[in-house]
Amino acid sequence: MDDDRNVTYITLNGYVDVEKYRYFYFVIIFTIYILIIFCNSIIVCLIVIHQSLHEPMYIFIAALLVNSVLYSTVIYPKLLIDFLSEKQIISHPVCHFQYFIFYSLGGSEFLLLSAMAYDRYVCICKPLRYPTIMTKTTISVFLVLAWLVPASQVAGSAILSSKRKVCHFTLEGIFCNNSVHKLHCVSSRGLSMYGVIILLNIVFFPMFYIVFTYIKILIISYRSSREVRTKAAQTCLPHLLVLVNFSLLCTYDIIILRLESDIPKTARLIMTLQVVLYHPLFNPIIYGLKMKEISKHLKRFTKNITFNNDFANNNV
Repeated sequence: MDDDRNVTYITLNGYVDVEKYRYFYFVIIFTIYILIIFCNSIIVCLIVIHQSLHEPMYIFIAALLVNSVLYSTVIYPKLLIDFLSEKQIISHPVCHFQYFIFYSLGGSEFLLLSAMAYDRYVCICKPLRYPTIMTKTTISVFLVLAWLVPASQVAGSAILSSKRKVCHFTLEGIFCNNSVHKLHCVSSRGLSMYGVIILLNIVFFPMFYIVFTYIKILIISYRSSREVRTKAAQTCLPHLLVLVNFSLLCTYDIIILRLESDIPKTARLIMTLQVVLYHPLFNPIIYGLKMKEISKHLKRFTKNITFNNDFANNNV
């Protein structure tokens, strides 16, 4: 459907009883969004403030948490607007922009986790060479590539998709993901193949590298002293938990295009929200609780807030 300016709009059809529960949904989603920003920002600020956390591993964690906030910001503001709107629509260009940012940041997640895996491998398996390998230049290159490589590849897919003729104007979802390809009049085999190449480059290859790296770390740690095994477990386990969690969510996003017609709307809404709700909150919780140094500074930060509140209340 087109308006007077000939801008194509897409109707989002993944909402359930928006009219009846719109304010309830708005409050819940707004609260979650603020919580995501708050939790991730606290860990990032602790890493920035404390000199003891200015190490490659913690820098990558900070980058991952910033990525989570950006990832959520692509989705949540539009969701909040939709819950207060009579119609849940999005323009065709904005839809593809959301598609581009969503998958670019998703790919960055895997590449950042790959950088963390490499950092842990060098730290545990080549400790004497660690300072000369993981320099500031190396870290900067990893960070730039983690955001640039997925963006450059997904940009091609988004541009090609946006230029395809649209014959369908209802998107089965609450935001623009890979379902946008179902809007095209004719499916493109070339676009599908390009999508598979992107999937291999920014998801499967990094994931295989991470698994391979951690297997090597596990083997070397098993042959080493108890201290090395403990260090490996403390620093690698949180990364593995984040990887498994995000991989499962990505698996759902990949298969939903084929199964969406068989999934009830309510179930599809809940499962889709998991992608943008569960993971951005999962990251800071895991790193805040499982990373010893971060957990120590977080507890100290919490005690300082409690002390200041008690002091202020006693002086009132």
